[in-house]
Amino acid sequence: MPVATVSETVTTPSVQDLKSSLGRLNLRPEADLRQFEHIDNSPSIGTEFRSYSKKGKPVLTIREVLADEGKLAALGRLVSERGVVFFRDSEITPEEQKVLVQKLGEAGGKPADSTLHIHPLTLAGSELGDEISVISNKFVFDDKFKRLDDAHYNRVGGKRLWHSDITFENKPSDYASLVIRDLPAVGGDTLWASAYEAYDRLSPAYKKFLEGLTATHIGSHFLELAKRSGAEVREPRGSPDNVGQHLSTVHPVIRTNPVTGWNGLFVNQGFTKRINELTQTESDEVLKFLWDHIASNHEFQVRFRWEENSLAIWDNRSTFHAATHDVDEVTRTGTRSVSIGERPYFDPKSISRKEYFTRPTEKA
Repeated sequence: MPVATVSETVTTPSVQDLKSSLGRLNLRPEADLRQFEHIDNSPSIGTEFRSYSKKGKPVLTIREVLADEGKLAALGRLVSERGVVFFRDSEITPEEQKVLVQKLGEAGGKPADSTLHIHPLTLAGSELGDEISVISNKFVFDDKFKRLDDAHYNRVGGKRLWHSDITFENKPSDYASLVIRDLPAVGGDTLWASAYEAYDRLSPAYKKFLEGLTATHIGSHFLELAKRSGAEVREPRGSPDNVGQHLSTVHPVIRTNPVTGWNGLFVNQGFTKRINELTQTESDEVLKFLWDHIASNHEFQVRFRWEENSLAIWDNRSTFHAATHDVDEVTRTGTRSVSIGERPYFDPKSISRKEYFTRPTEKA
């Protein structure tokens, strides 16, 4: 598929608008969620809350978060710092998932005209509403899609599945949530990887090289499905900027998260097709290296085994994720809601996660 021409420049907000390093949430000390029973799944990514404590610490439920604006803001900050946050025993409805990610985005200062994403192939008037995507190992959009050749949906290697959600949009996702509603007894796990750590583990020279580059992202898979089925791509999709039938845009290769002020790698094998400032051969080689870098470094990955009523919330600006396609005979189905954020940008005055945590502390 030819690369679409996108007449768009990648702009950088002012430093005052970014409110970098400490982010824009300005949390009260009592809103620190680490006072509640939790575990960090790895040093660089993932934090998990359960509804019970073996140590007598207070516990945190998602319903408490939904009812408290301070906790919502704190959760948004934590998700942006840790990449992905898990709640066990959440008992959250699809409608509450929508409320949750929209409020997280609002607390993080997303544009007023950014709401919830509508999947390009979601049919209007679907049972759960336009802003809920059904995620399943069985293709369940509509009967006309089911008539497509099943070979198109055959299992592919997990390495090829790593992606960030909807990066083909001009304004892609900030926060997303997923609950697996139909669970296999074993299998069907999801992995997340930290874009912060993927950036931090590159050499200074390679970081500098990437910081001056942009990449074209295309929703090729969805365009193919639309063409083969005769479906029309939905628009607008959660923002007046997310329109058009081409599902393509240009983003910086290194992206600054506006909540933390940290830089992360922002390419993915699902949607990134070309680094624009390089020749095709050069682009292919660089992208192959970066995709391998994301998929092969388990040091900045976390693997989550789903349980009944488990909830995952992640920041698409600073993570990648992939499902494990290891269940065939049973159905794995979930509900996902995706919030729309800002246009991606790179702030040359921003820092990395590693730089933030290793900076000299001020003495009193």
